[in-house]
Amino acid sequence: MGDEDNAPTPNPAQSPVCALDFRYGTPQIKATFSEAGKLERLLEVEAALARAHARAGNIPQDAADEITKKATLEHVHPERVKQIEAEIKHDLMAVVQALTEQCEKGAGRFVHLGATSYDIIDTANALMMREGVNLILDELQRLERALATLARTYRSTPCPGRTHAQHAVPTTFGYKMAAYLLEVHRHRERLIDSKDRCIVGKTMGAVGTGAAFGDDAFDIETYVHEELNIPMEPAPTQIVARDRYNELFSHFANIVTTLERFATEIRNLQRNEINEAAEGFQEANQVGSSTMAQKKNPVASEKICGLARIARSFLTPAYENAVQWHERDLANSSGERFILPHLFTLTHECTRVTATVFEDLRVNEAQMEKNLHLTPTITAEAIVIELTHQGLPRQHAHEIVRQSSMNATTLDEFQDALLKHENVQEHLTPEDLADLLDPLNYLGKAPELVDRVLERTGHDA
Repeated sequence: MGDEDNAPTPNPAQSPVCALDFRYGTPQIKATFSEAGKLERLLEVEAALARAHARAGNIPQDAADEITKKATLEHVHPERVKQIEAEIKHDLMAVVQALTEQCEKGAGRFVHLGATSYDIIDTANALMMREGVNLILDELQRLERALATLARTYRSTPCPGRTHAQHAVPTTFGYKMAAYLLEVHRHRERLIDSKDRCIVGKTMGAVGTGAAFGDDAFDIETYVHEELNIPMEPAPTQIVARDRYNELFSHFANIVTTLERFATEIRNLQRNEINEAAEGFQEANQVGSSTMAQKKNPVASEKICGLARIARSFLTPAYENAVQWHERDLANSSGERFILPHLFTLTHECTRVTATVFEDLRVNEAQMEKNLHLTPTITAEAIVIELTHQGLPRQHAHEIVRQSSMNATTLDEFQDALLKHENVQEHLTPEDLADLLDPLNYLGKAPELVDRVLERTGHDA
């Protein structure tokens, strides 16, 4: 009998089910929203509440110190909390009992004094969300730096601008990146601006009146705020108002939508027939296809698009959770166990991967210039504008250029068709036309616009 015959039989029931467990997300963001991470934050809030009571003179300081000492994962184990919850069927009370039984010298009798479950849960949520937002902001900053580098490097590099997936007029690749940079900068500003509005806790007990804290209710609230550096909900029910969560979640949906748009652009630019930009590819060992060995697929950008769609889908249950019965019900609880870890992790993952895509982006300047000349009529607008400046009615000039462009497949054909019009011959020489038809002469203020964006976003140094 071989050793493999003695190997334990895998138990599918014990295998991870969610792709976040084994495929997506960094250790840092997943640790923040993990079972242990959440328990750690719940204990942190319970300890802060005890210290607040001590500061208000409601409990002995040594009791608060003991609760704080024992309110750690070293003393309160997730397995013990699960055991208690299996018996009493209440998740937060299981945490309270597990902490209480660890406290010595009678300090356990002061655990959770005056609080309701969501004083602890929503304030712990705030701690986790603050950490999560900061991690996302770090990745947005990294993406900004990558885009600023690309904007600066390719400030004057001409490439086709496209509308309706057709060549429109020339632009520069740096300007495309500058527009992306400014969009990401706005997202970062919105997140920073909304942090104190969206991420708040509460310590006003059942239905939010603070009755269990008596005359010390406002002091307790202030002290917990100071202990945790978390703003407090000024008018809570039994929970923090969920419009705050929904504003933050909507920001995330907006962010991942932007990232999906960027990733879609890279996927298109990486097409063989366009070939202007592509994801980095590790030629030494990266595999593009299981059968087509030559493939270099934009898998990172495709992942961004797929995960962004899942992230946005969490908005529907989040908004429905804001509809509470009276001062609160429990319908939000189960949904938020999915929404918080998934939406934060997916948003962070999309941002992180997008930053990497643009840090490693391969830009094909030669192909961009080549593609500019695929469409001989790409600067047709310039001729319309010049004929108008020369005195022709704008609509008449537009019609002349439109007719001339319809059957032109080469630059010479387009120029010949234009010169057949008497109005064109009267106002423009062949040399003038050649100058107007050169796409490198029709970049407008694109380079200067890059400079303006770099200055406004603080990346001009």
